[in-house]
Amino acid sequence: MIPKNTICIWYDNAALDAAKFYAETFPNSSVGKVYYAPGDYPSGSQGDILTVEFTVAGIPCVGLNGGPTFKQTEAFSFQIATDDQVETDRLWNAVVNNGGQESACGWCKDRWGVSWQITPRVLIEAIADPDPAAAKRAFAAMMEMTKIDIATIEAARRG
Repeated sequence: MIPKNTICIWYDNAALDAAKFYAETFPNSSVGKVYYAPGDYPSGSQGDILTVEFTVAGIPCVGLNGGPTFKQTEAFSFQIATDDQVETDRLWNAVVNNGGQESACGWCKDRWGVSWQITPRVLIEAIADPDPAAAKRAFAAMMEMTKIDIATIEAARRG
């Protein structure tokens, strides 16, 4: 059954590779159907992989092999909530160490240019702390980070 809403992500002819990586890396992720082009199109030929259905952390997606025309930006990102430093490190390192790149405040990009926010739940709770001073300290600590360090966030929140 086709979901009512699906996120479509444009790739430069690497949708299947990306889908396989996501399925291997993120819990509750999988690769679904692969569709082949029934005819030639601007960035491919009949028989090429046109789209790939996949799921990332329970979210239905489709990867479109649209070619080099459009590039990914940080305007779209997956935010993955993590439960501890081990999970944060594992996911961050999987993205960054497989051709990706670090960014700021828990953000990174995979080798296809898709942005990811690897966000510990502790961070979300800290910046929503009812004590404005604690929230500000945690936020300031986050602003200095690339990958989020939970112990540093917790220490900043405590003051």
